[in-house]
Parts: sequence; structure tokens; C-alpha cells
Amino acid sequence: MDLKIKICGMREPDNIREVSGLKPDYMGFIFYPGSRRYAGSLSPADLKDFPESIDKVAVFVNASREGIISTCQAYSIRILQLHGDESPDLCQSFREEGFQVIKAFRVRQLLDLKEMDRFARACDFILLDTSGEGFGGTGIKFDWKQLQHYTLELPFFLSGGIAPGDADRIMDMDIAQLYAVDLNSRFESRPGLKNTGELENFIRRIRA
Repeated sequence: MDLKIKICGMREPDNIREVSGLKPDYMGFIFYPGSRRYAGSLSPADLKDFPESIDKVAVFVNASREGIISTCQAYSIRILQLHGDESPDLCQSFREEGFQVIKAFRVRQLLDLKEMDRFARACDFILLDTSGEGFGGTGIKFDWKQLQHYTLELPFFLSGGIAPGDADRIMDMDIAQLYAVDLNSRFESRPGLKNTGELENFIRRIRA
């Protein structure tokens, strides 16, 4: 199982450098002002020496197309995670601009495969997160048993409340489309500041 690791909600320069040393596959920066992990105060210069082996992901919620492109140009980011009510046409337009697109879906009790299928040719990945009030993460898992009903060919990121002790449970999943895990609030000392020790242990287990 070649499971990819995405660490999201990064914004502290020193912490970014520490977490980069763990060599995750992706690192996410949230450009949604309503998030407690908003990265808008992070200077593009802070990412000047960012490792080329780690793909940067810019997270947006219902932002304007012009604003998304401007932000990504400033931070040299080519992967988008769209976490709002963005349409398949908008997702496709970004792909035509050369971006990779991850479209997030908030899971309540059942996977809405019909809605996700509308995006099957408009994005590169799906991200499954727990539904909550407003937008953004809840730190709570949805019912992972629902993943057995995921029949789309589109690979997905698993998000929502993944905790340090979940590595073995994730590794036991037999789901071909599970591409990556998205780690955030359950690995934090405070919003935006990751506990590198807990991340290191989790990543080591996943990559064992």
C-alpha cells in the first residue's frame, strides 16, 4: 500500500521547516480567512527554500478564480484543494490552466456518489472530510465503514479526525482508490502548529 501523506493547516515558518524534514508527500496551506489555520500572513519568502520533493497544496473555499490564481502564483503552488461549493466547470477550468485539482466533499451519513461522479472528469482527486457547521475541518471522523461503498475510479484523500493512533486501522483498509491521508488538527499542539513527534511516528508506521 503506497499511501501518500498530506499534512495540512501549516502556517508557522519554523514548524514548516521541521515538518518538511519528515518528507510528507504533500503539505497544505489554507487560504480561507475563516479558518483558524489561515496562512494568509505567511510570506512567500518563507517558502523560498521549500523542498521540491513535497507538493504544496493551496486550500480555498468559494474564492474567486482570479484570487486563487493570484495566490498560487505568489506562493508557486500548482495543486488546488477546493473545499466549498465550486462547480465541475470551475474545477475543469483550473485543470486546463495546468493545475491539479482536489475537490473536497463533506460526508454526513452516506457517501453522495452521484454528486461526486459529477466531478469525475473535472478533478484529479476527491477528498472525503467530515461534515460540520460551516466549512473546514471538524477534527471528527465520519463512519469509515462508508468507504466500502466508494465505487468511483477517482482516487481519494481520506480526511477528518485522523489521529496518531489510527495508522494500523488505515493500513488494514482494503480500498484500491484510497490514495492519501490528510493529517491536521489531531496532530497539533495548537491550531497551525504540528507536533512533529506524533507525525513522525504515524508516518513511520504508514511507510513501514
